[in-house]
Amino acid sequence: MQLRQSERKRAKIKMALQGASGTGKTYSSLLIAKGLTNGDLSKVAVIDTENGSADLYAHLGNYNVLTMSPPFTPENYIKAIDVCEKEGMEVIIIDSISHEWDELLDFHSKLAGNSFTNWAKVTPRQKAFVDKILQANAHIIATMRTKQDYVLNQKDGKYIPEKVGLKSVQRDGLDYEFTLVFDIDIKHFAVSSKDRTGLFMGKPEFQISELIGNLILDWCNSGVPGHQNNLNEQQVIQKIQYCNNIAELLALYKQYPEYQENLKPHYEEKKSFLIQLSNPKNYSTNGHTKTH
Repeated sequence: MQLRQSERKRAKIKMALQGASGTGKTYSSLLIAKGLTNGDLSKVAVIDTENGSADLYAHLGNYNVLTMSPPFTPENYIKAIDVCEKEGMEVIIIDSISHEWDELLDFHSKLAGNSFTNWAKVTPRQKAFVDKILQANAHIIATMRTKQDYVLNQKDGKYIPEKVGLKSVQRDGLDYEFTLVFDIDIKHFAVSSKDRTGLFMGKPEFQISELIGNLILDWCNSGVPGHQNNLNEQQVIQKIQYCNNIAELLALYKQYPEYQENLKPHYEEKKSFLIQLSNPKNYSTNGHTKTH
């Protein structure tokens, strides 16, 4: 055993996009993948379980598609990821992983004997699937369907079902395994519900674009000694919008001296916004920032 100092190494993002049907999870995943590969979609593979939906966006570029057919077992997903890794794919989009959980629930329901103890036959298969995602030598973007979730609340002696929001179709707690989770609504806007990168948590809703993938790639590479951040002006403007405080804004300003003059208006606007945000008088009673 030997102690060592902690260090940031080049990371592979493991992220999930969750939303109801029609929210644009596949399209959004491809935009992020395009940013993660600096525009080279030939390094992207889509594991498609959604009846050919991945082919709908071929106009974006020449990405690769691996079509999966039932049964959607964890073992078949693992084989599909293996194929993509052996082909040297830099980004693997798994669209979607909800079918895997549906398959395991169906398997569990058909087992004879005690329902509780039968989970011992399910959990190792689920763990192998999750471990494969986390250990894959590629960026992983997994999509998950969501459905309306309900709880039973007692009212006047009766139990009444009440909506409590959307719940992903996967095993409870799986979102904690990912570094980054985006929730996408029907208008194609996203918010981050889980974020270890610090890039998106607490930020207003945003539209997913290729620049989001650029930001994530920059974070993944930031631990590599000697890595150079080759961002263009538009990408730096995007980073300005994600600064949480004046200190972060100043650090960004110093990091890209070549853009300081051209982007000065953007820095000043963000600085003014952050100053307003730090003043309690600028908040209305319902918790929303007043606009001027």
